[in-house]
Amino acid sequence: MRVAVPARWARVLARRRRLISAVLLGLALAGTLVSVRAPSGVAVLVAARDLSGGRLAASDLVTVRLPSSALPDGYLVAGSAVAGKVLTAPARRGEVLTDARLLGGGLLAGNAPGLVATPVRIEDADAAGLVTSGDVIDVLAAYETHAETAAQRVTVLTKAQSEEGGLLVLATTTGQATSLARAQASARLSFAIHPR
Repeated sequence: MRVAVPARWARVLARRRRLISAVLLGLALAGTLVSVRAPSGVAVLVAARDLSGGRLAASDLVTVRLPSSALPDGYLVAGSAVAGKVLTAPARRGEVLTDARLLGGGLLAGNAPGLVATPVRIEDADAAGLVTSGDVIDVLAAYETHAETAAQRVTVLTKAQSEEGGLLVLATTTGQATSLARAQASARLSFAIHPR
């Protein structure tokens, strides 16, 4: 269906077609320049994949640009030195990394005063793989004749796994550390995870 253009407008368009073409070409060029200019936003570090917590490697993070209005407080900009630092809890792929998610100034930074970092070896590597930094657990000691709780409600600071089992570093009181040392000497250790 053809739309009839009044004769008066047809004459105006015909006389001004070069000007109209130049304006349209200018708008197209401006649109192209806007689309290829330098990306806007802040370059920040995000998780490259789902992370379980623990010590970070450079490959665990990628840089993306996000608008500053979409960023949480304490976000880490691209180039921040985070390799080797400890992520306190799991992070999803694409999650912006913040200073609150990293342990700083030692394993016990941010924990209650009076706590100590206590390493505990769990023989079952698969079981040790179930916990992440920030989990709260009870450590159980299985002796030949009985089982008991060696430490209650202790927080996992970090972990390391090998074929021999898993090494959990826990935030404990000195009394809990003594109880765990005693249990490790003659019992098989396991744990129960408290809900978050």
